[in-house]
Amino acid sequence: MKLGAENRKTVAWALGLGVVAILVVSYEVVPLFTGTDVTPVSASQPTAPLSRTGSAPRGRVVQKKPRASENLDPTLHLQLLASSEQTKYAGLGRNIFVSQAEDVVIPKVVGKVNTDHDPEAPKGPPPVAPPPPIPLKFFGFASRPGEPKRIFLSKDQDVFIAGEGEIVDRRYKVVRISPTSVEIQDLVNSGPPQNIQLTQS
Repeated sequence: MKLGAENRKTVAWALGLGVVAILVVSYEVVPLFTGTDVTPVSASQPTAPLSRTGSAPRGRVVQKKPRASENLDPTLHLQLLASSEQTKYAGLGRNIFVSQAEDVVIPKVVGKVNTDHDPEAPKGPPPVAPPPPIPLKFFGFASRPGEPKRIFLSKDQDVFIAGEGEIVDRRYKVVRISPTSVEIQDLVNSGPPQNIQLTQS
């Protein structure tokens, strides 16, 4: 019978120590998971000031100052309005609400003024270079009486027969044929027609 009583005492002691161990472990472990520290701050420990980010150090209790009570009374205070109406603008003597011509001394320029406009420079767009001369020679007529005018043209060793409106050497157009000259336009350079005189052979 003594053995049974000792076993009960041992079991009771073991249960008591187990409960105390569970309480101690939960007291130490639970704040790690929740991110809070429940250690009380003693009155002798000074509280750390808040950092600029606004977060207090862990384990410190921050006491916030009570906000001043805002006056939400919608009543119109005529005395305050009257005192604000008595305020007068007193500046340096210049009225900022009126445009005035200030006495500004503009220094005179001594010497030649450098401007972008040169009076000696020619006005208007730059001159266009004349097109190169047409290397064709007009040396005779190839038409008979009653037929459209046709002429002989030569370039180096080549001889061409053409009438008005026809193209010679794949770039020169015969514009107009007269008894002593012919007007030919260079289609590549797209310049004005050039007058080629009749050469006597």
